[in-house]
Amino acid sequence: MRLVNLEKLTDLQKNPGNVRNICIMAHVDHGKTTLADSLVASNGIISQRLAGKLRYLDSRKDEQERGITMKSSSISLYHSVGPVEYLVNLIDSPGHVDFSSEVSTAVRLCDGAMILVDVVEGVCAQTIVALRQAWQENIKPVLVLNKIDRLILEVKLTPLDAYVHLTQVLEKVNVVMAELLTSEVMEKEYSAEKPLQPEGDGNKPKTSNEPEYYDWSSGLDDVDDSNLYFSPDQGNVVFASASDGWGFRCESFAKIYAEKIGVKEAVLNKTLWGDYYLNSKQKRIMKKAQEKAKKPLFVQLILENVWALYDAVAVRKDRPTIEKMVANLGLNVPPRSLKQTDFKSILQCIMSAWLPLSTSVLDMVCLKLPSPLDLSETRVERLMFSHTKSFALLPPESQDLKRAFLACSSSDDAPVIVFVSKMFAVERNFLPENRPKALTSEEILARREQARLRLAERIAQKQVDDENKDRNSETTTLATEPQKEPELETQDSDAFVAFARVYSGTLKKNSKLFILGPRYDPTTSPEWNEKEAIDPATTLKDLKPGHYVTLADIKQLYLLMGRELEALEEVPAGNILGIGGLDEHILKTATISSTLACPTFTDLNLIAVPILRVALEPAHTSDMKKLVQGLKLLNQADPCVQILVQDTGEHVLVTAGEVHLQRCLDDLRERFAKIEVTASKPIVPFRETVIEPPKTDMVNEIIEQTSSNKSSQVNYKTASEVTADTAGIITQMTANKKCAIKIRAAPLPETVTKLLEDSVDLIHILKDNSNLSTGRASLEFLPDEIVLKLKDFKRKLRNEFKEGGWDPSIADRIWSFGPKKCGPNVLINEVINHQRGCAWPKEILMESSFGVSMEQDVNPLYAYDSNFLNGFQIATLAGPLCEEPMMGVAFIVEDWSIDAVEENPDDGNSGGNLHQPYGPFSGQIMSAVKDACRKAFQAQPQRLMVAMYSCSIQVNGEVLVTKSVGSTYNKNKFLFTKLSCNL
Repeated sequence: MRLVNLEKLTDLQKNPGNVRNICIMAHVDHGKTTLADSLVASNGIISQRLAGKLRYLDSRKDEQERGITMKSSSISLYHSVGPVEYLVNLIDSPGHVDFSSEVSTAVRLCDGAMILVDVVEGVCAQTIVALRQAWQENIKPVLVLNKIDRLILEVKLTPLDAYVHLTQVLEKVNVVMAELLTSEVMEKEYSAEKPLQPEGDGNKPKTSNEPEYYDWSSGLDDVDDSNLYFSPDQGNVVFASASDGWGFRCESFAKIYAEKIGVKEAVLNKTLWGDYYLNSKQKRIMKKAQEKAKKPLFVQLILENVWALYDAVAVRKDRPTIEKMVANLGLNVPPRSLKQTDFKSILQCIMSAWLPLSTSVLDMVCLKLPSPLDLSETRVERLMFSHTKSFALLPPESQDLKRAFLACSSSDDAPVIVFVSKMFAVERNFLPENRPKALTSEEILARREQARLRLAERIAQKQVDDENKDRNSETTTLATEPQKEPELETQDSDAFVAFARVYSGTLKKNSKLFILGPRYDPTTSPEWNEKEAIDPATTLKDLKPGHYVTLADIKQLYLLMGRELEALEEVPAGNILGIGGLDEHILKTATISSTLACPTFTDLNLIAVPILRVALEPAHTSDMKKLVQGLKLLNQADPCVQILVQDTGEHVLVTAGEVHLQRCLDDLRERFAKIEVTASKPIVPFRETVIEPPKTDMVNEIIEQTSSNKSSQVNYKTASEVTADTAGIITQMTANKKCAIKIRAAPLPETVTKLLEDSVDLIHILKDNSNLSTGRASLEFLPDEIVLKLKDFKRKLRNEFKEGGWDPSIADRIWSFGPKKCGPNVLINEVINHQRGCAWPKEILMESSFGVSMEQDVNPLYAYDSNFLNGFQIATLAGPLCEEPMMGVAFIVEDWSIDAVEENPDDGNSGGNLHQPYGPFSGQIMSAVKDACRKAFQAQPQRLMVAMYSCSIQVNGEVLVTKSVGSTYNKNKFLFTKLSCNL
């Protein structure tokens, strides 16, 4: 029986100070869903005996079959600590790396996170990812050390050895937190205080005033990290066994032993964990237990008792001892539970009655994690505006909304601000408005009378002539069939519900609000600046280019209860909810607000990116429309999937991994398209690159090239008048012979390519703030911190070019990055009379003579800068080998010249005439650059690069198999005879 009803939960929503929005995060199979079951059972939603077996929050069939969580799902729970009542909005998130995007959607809506760690496996890859995500979203984590029963029954450690192991696991978790803190402090100190080196040749001698080193410790010493680390004496750690239904904090045993040993409860809270022991003669707690070879208090008072109970029940199965221990503990365990033949069930009954897991975990959540009222200013600014731009650049109306975030007010005057992190599909018959409702006595009588009348009509109809009866039957069938088909189709289809949180104001049913797309910016939006009217009938597919706002009617509000949804009339600030009826206005994420001054929330921090792709086609060609519609629905329902349509018309599905791919295919066949779909073999994307010419052949003999051989390798001609000299320089002419381009390709040093990949965020900033015609970025609207990072990025590029044997000034002459203006390829400008072609802002080139000149309309090349860059982008996006993006290639523009073009509209060579035989001159330049880059690429030794899959596998040593495609290059022995292999 449920502990509280819907009315009680809606009342608790009105007090944001007692609301806790949390998510469970951990590595796969560390016990998240089992723990969630125990918490759900505490509210009477499921039986306590089914906790860990039912997997209540895993509502999908494939989740139950595989035993892993694939979709994050939320449920609202009631909990009380003394007289104070709390509402806990719990989100269970996946642990598998393929579904890390679901974790990102959950973390954005929460104020706290519960990190689970399997004490046997320890800190794993996804554990580190979970801690990093919580750090990046600026939410507070607490720790649950789970599966302690494995230390007893599986690994068979003694209580003292288990204590040592627990301290090691806790220390590893804290090491991850320390690394996150250190990296952030170092970055801030570096940006604030590090003197930048001049942009010259880098070989200038240091003056006496320049520091020879930088002391990073000064910044770390000033940081308050007292509440950063996990420590049982601070109450932010729970020791648990979710499968057996028990868990405890140090406070749990401090209350028990305070009276027995005559020590204050506050003292026990601080000393139960650590190097303390109990002097039984003096009845005092002493330090230095390890030095004096004494058992720590944690072992003596806690672990030995737990071990003794497990030994009696699970090992020796001694019923008299069990009954005696239950009586000594004063537990209220039914006698029939102790008489069961399954000792595992007996153990669960005793331990859950002695140390209930839900009480310890929810107490820690309510007392240690913040409420929506505790939203920090730092997180508000991160949510409202990207770190690449200054918060002060927002309009005054937008900056005023910061107070609304911090206040978390539900008053009618407060602006409504809601963030939608994802859209998820629900069967329509599961929606509250479509559920069968209980009938009243009057309705029952009315239906009974209707049934009696229908029966009388059928009896009368039997007396009619056979011919008339057949005619009436046909008429009835024709009249009723068109009415039934749409109803069945509607009930079988899926509805989309928005997974959201209210940050300010009260979201009410039937209210009209603005839906702000992810690319909406109040500083540049025509709806805000030009005060354009928004048509309420406009949906997402009707928006014009540059417009990202629609006006929607909030039709349905839902309280998320795991597998069930409960209808609501309004939701106050600080709560997580579901919103129905927005599938025509939101694709994946959006911001809902009552004012256009609200900036859209920043993008989610996605850890995994789609990389595995398959080509899809229907088994029957006539089902192509159903496949296209199904792919659209799948794209909306999954935050990490990508749908591509190739030039050939082929539909490509891109997913994060094999498990994610299988789930998407199942959804297409069973839910969205409902047709048989044929999928190709999955492949990963390639990258095309060039390398230095080899110096030895296949038998390791030195290659001696004659002049004729050199010429034959790089010299070729085509119908496009392309020539290549011995240095690999390609000379490409436009179709009208008015423009000549000389380009050569060279492989970038590996360190430069790696730096470009790691600095993609900074290159994105250059891209977003660049001039469309010249490609040059501007620092006018960037904060000082980002400017310093850009300067440091350029300095690192110079150093890496120098280390790779290149001229460091090459970094000054980078014209563009590609593909998509942020890739690991560069366009180098060596054109003597075209110094304006440069990607760096002029503020970064103050000490470099290149690229500073900004004269307009002096050089005829200036008018075609954007066309030249677009040709480079197209070439690097699809290489000549297999139309895959290039990687690690530098294209050096040796020369670019344009002959004088007469401005005669009748002349076919006119640059401004759109009707000349070879097309516009700007398009000719774009095509010529693309062809020149591709053929310069082919003039060098070419290679295909395949993605490398790196993973950590923990198995017993005797089951390790090396007969696979991959090879084992690293083995590390772990505790408990585990073996970690990187393949």
